[in-house]
Amino acid sequence: MLHGSGALRQALGAGVEDGNSLTALVHAEDRADFAAAWTRLNEQTEPVRVDVRLMDAQGSYRRLTCNASRAPEGGTIHGSLRQADADGKSSPAEPSLKERLLDSLADNLQVAIWAIDTQGTVIYHDGKGLDAAGLARGELLGKNLLQLYPDSASASVRAALAGTMSHEHNTAHGVHWESWVIPVLDTRDEVDAVFGFSLDVTAVKRTQEELRARLSQIEKQQEVIRNLSTPIIEVWNGVLTLPMIGVVDSVRTAEVMDALLGRIMEKQAHFAILDLTGVDMVDTKVASHLIELVAAIRLLGAEGIVAGIKPNVAQTMVALGLDLSTISTQRDLRAALSYCIRRMAPQAPQENRASGAAAAS
Repeated sequence: MLHGSGALRQALGAGVEDGNSLTALVHAEDRADFAAAWTRLNEQTEPVRVDVRLMDAQGSYRRLTCNASRAPEGGTIHGSLRQADADGKSSPAEPSLKERLLDSLADNLQVAIWAIDTQGTVIYHDGKGLDAAGLARGELLGKNLLQLYPDSASASVRAALAGTMSHEHNTAHGVHWESWVIPVLDTRDEVDAVFGFSLDVTAVKRTQEELRARLSQIEKQQEVIRNLSTPIIEVWNGVLTLPMIGVVDSVRTAEVMDALLGRIMEKQAHFAILDLTGVDMVDTKVASHLIELVAAIRLLGAEGIVAGIKPNVAQTMVALGLDLSTISTQRDLRAALSYCIRRMAPQAPQENRASGAAAAS
């Protein structure tokens, strides 16, 4: 016997009443195919699809595609009806605007459109996006969605069954979905069903991941470039040198200060040589930063030495009125290294004499 649900009345018209035989609505020429499909439904739980002409409330026939499936437990059959293409034998009525809109969404967009009853049983299952998930249209009809997807769907579906709409991102069947789960209310404002609309965003997700990977790679490359542009080299035990090449601006000088002071503490260095041989020009801020860097090195218990100042850079510093009297300067890196070795050489005999005196006492 026929149960005239809201969906069926929407498909065939408001005149469809409960108590009629569904077979009686089937066109005479389609009854054999319909009976065979109905037999398959009673013998298996896999979904069955059949194109059939059904009589609407006005007495005209509509060619509809019926996707149906029998529930694994019990004999309940769930199905959905979609407008099918008319052939020469039928005279289908014009589908409503809502039907055409829903069919257009299902047929042209990478979406999965589904609905369940209040028990969680799938009563509608369609959409072009199901192909990417490896599912056939109507494949989940009659199955319980809460049992099929206990982790990814349970919270949002239960919230919708309680009357709350949700919007979420989840992954199922290897596809990334952006889903809207909406409660469907009856005339008494009680939840009668739950409607789901899931958009395949796998391509967008993949593009975002590729973009993040590229940004991460660029950041790593920039870090390598910064390290190469300001290499800190331990040229002697306790002696660090920092060759600076090219344009030296305020940002780069600040990075140099952080890196050099950290290495001085790490290596317990006694001297830090700032080699400006490759620097052609400095401005007021950069010169001030260099003086501040030397002062910071001194506060850490080491000595900062500036080497390789070019004539034009020296003229600029003098013209700027900078006080360089407290800074140790050397002609080039070799002279600076020799200076450091000379300063360290007397320390060994003094330490030995101190050790000998202690032993004698």
